[in-house]
Amino acid sequence: MVLTVSDRTFSQEVLESSTPVLVHFWAPWCGLCRIINPLLMRFQSDWGAKVKLVGINADQSLKLANTYRLTTLPTIILFENGKVVHRLEGFNGREDLLRALENTMVTSLQTSA
Repeated sequence: MVLTVSDRTFSQEVLESSTPVLVHFWAPWCGLCRIINPLLMRFQSDWGAKVKLVGINADQSLKLANTYRLTTLPTIILFENGKVVHRLEGFNGREDLLRALENTMVTSLQTSA
């Protein structure tokens, strides 16, 4: 299950996390956001405790949407130690997204090791 984060809980759940956090910015009207949800759940299941997955409704968290300059949805941002280390936007389908997520995590784990 994806943990839902808001403006109020973002700092604690994402910026202060000791685990890398994959943040999925979505909106209820975004069809692609709903389509990739099962894929993100599978990704987190595969990676287990190495990554935390959270979801943010961009329509209800306008402050965060502006802070991270969202221009399209879905947008997926990987945070490590409170900093943005990678951003995924404009992917073409599920396999493209899964490949990008795998590459992002492998690269991230190699540089932090």
